[in-house]
Amino acid sequence: MKKLVKKPAKKDEAAELKREMVRLKRESNVKIKGLESKVKSQAEEIDRKGKEIERLKADLQKKDRMVEENKKNLSRMKKESSSKIRELELKIKEITEEPGKKEEDLKASKNLLDQREVELKRLREEVEYKNQRLASKDMEMESYKKVTEEKIFQLEARVKELEGKAVEPSSIS
Repeated sequence: MKKLVKKPAKKDEAAELKREMVRLKRESNVKIKGLESKVKSQAEEIDRKGKEIERLKADLQKKDRMVEENKKNLSRMKKESSSKIRELELKIKEITEEPGKKEEDLKASKNLLDQREVELKRLREEVEYKNQRLASKDMEMESYKKVTEEKIFQLEARVKELEGKAVEPSSIS
């Protein structure tokens, strides 16, 4: 009689273990599919972020080229302005040092001198204004460059974080 009781109990236990195993397999499959979906979406996110980083890098390079071009233009304009200022200062000196001219020549020279001084003042103001604008642009470009570099750094950190998360689920499988 003991043998009869043990066989159905063992069969029930085996059947219960099989049911538990089937249930665990189903749960595992659901979890695996969820993780695969998550890994796929993270891979897509990484790809999207990578493309965004490349776009930002291209923008940054373009801005850097513009900054360099602006610096060259500023340097050229400074040289031209300095040359014009020197020329005007020499002409002013020549005009003011020439004694012995007639009154008409003196009046004409004074008018020319006044015009040159006005032009010199205008050029100086123009140079100062352009220098301020270019300095402002330089600061703006540097600020943009820092912000962009920070974004790139954050995006690269995020990509590494996402890659790390993508590697962890696949190592569990």
